[in-house]
Amino acid sequence: MTTWSTADIEEAARVLRAGGLVALPTETVYGLGANAEDPDAVTSTFKVKGRPPSHPLILHIGSAARLGDWVREVPDTARVLAERFWPGPLTLILRRGPRVPLEVTGGLETVAVRVPDHPAALALLDAFGGGVTAPSANRFGSVSPTTAGHVREELGSDVGFVLDGGPCQVGVESTIVDVTGGTPSILRPGGVTREALEEALGRPVAAPSASPVRVPGQHPSHYAPRARVVLVAPDEVAGEAERLREQGNGVGILLPPGAGEAPAGAHAVVAVPGSMDEYARGLYGFLRELDGSGCDVIVASLPPEEGLGFAIANRLRRAAGPRPSTEG
Repeated sequence: MTTWSTADIEEAARVLRAGGLVALPTETVYGLGANAEDPDAVTSTFKVKGRPPSHPLILHIGSAARLGDWVREVPDTARVLAERFWPGPLTLILRRGPRVPLEVTGGLETVAVRVPDHPAALALLDAFGGGVTAPSANRFGSVSPTTAGHVREELGSDVGFVLDGGPCQVGVESTIVDVTGGTPSILRPGGVTREALEEALGRPVAAPSASPVRVPGQHPSHYAPRARVVLVAPDEVAGEAERLREQGNGVGILLPPGAGEAPAGAHAVVAVPGSMDEYARGLYGFLRELDGSGCDVIVASLPPEEGLGFAIANRLRRAAGPRPSTEG
C-alpha cells in the first residue's frame, strides 16, 4: 500500500526549495535530504547528524541522463554501470562538476552520485527539479533508518518533513564504486554485489580495504547500535553469549542459521534469516530491536562474504568497531 501522496511530494519539494531538510525513502535506507546546490542547507545536514563536514555526501539525481549536469566527464565504465544498475543501490565516484558545491564533497574534487530506486524518491527529485544530498537520516555513526518511524524517533523536529515511503526493500546502503581511475574499485560494499558489477563490466573489480578517496561509511565505528557488538565464529555465538551473561551483561544475540540453541538466560534473541536478501533488509531493524530490549552487548557472527554477505559483514565489522573515547 502506498503511504505517500502527491501532496506529500509537493510539500517535501517546497521544504527543499526553502532550504529545509526532508527525510526521504530510498530502496537502501532513509536519507536526510537537502538541496545540493544550497551550501547552507547542505551544512545544516552535517549539523543535524553531528557528522564531520569533511565526510562527503551522496548526491541523488533523478535519472542517468542528468549525470552530465553534475560531473566533468562520464567515462565509459560509468555509462555501462549506470545503464545496468540505475535506478538502484549503486553510487559512482566521478570528477565534480562546477554545479556541485565543495560542501557536498567534503572539499574533494570528486563527487558521489546515484539514482535511487524508490518511486517516492524519484517523484520528489522530479518535482524538485534538482539534485538532493541524502546521507542516512540518523545521528552520525548510529544504526541507519529503514522506516519513517526510525527517522522520527531519532531526529524528531530536526527534520522539516518526513516523506513516508514504507520500509526500505534493500536495507543496506548503496555500493560505492570509484570509476575515476583505470580499474573500478569498490570503496563500500552495498546493495549491488561485486559479482554483479564484474558480470556487467566483463572484468574484475577491485575491492580495496582502504582508499585515499573519502566516502560515506568508512569511519571505524559506524552503523553502530548503543549496545557493544562482539563478533565471533558462528559455532561460538552461544558460548560467547553465555560467557558474557555470566559476567552480568544483558546479552542480545543475532543467532545465525545452524548455530544451535541460544542460552536460556539471553536477554533477547533474533534469528538471522538464511536468505542474504532478507538478512540485509532486516539487519538494521534487528540491531534496533536488540537495542530497544535493553541489551548491554550483542553477540553476532559474520556471514559468508559473497553476494550481499560482503555488505552485511562490512556493516557488522563497523558496528563492532572501536567507539570514540569520551575520556579527557
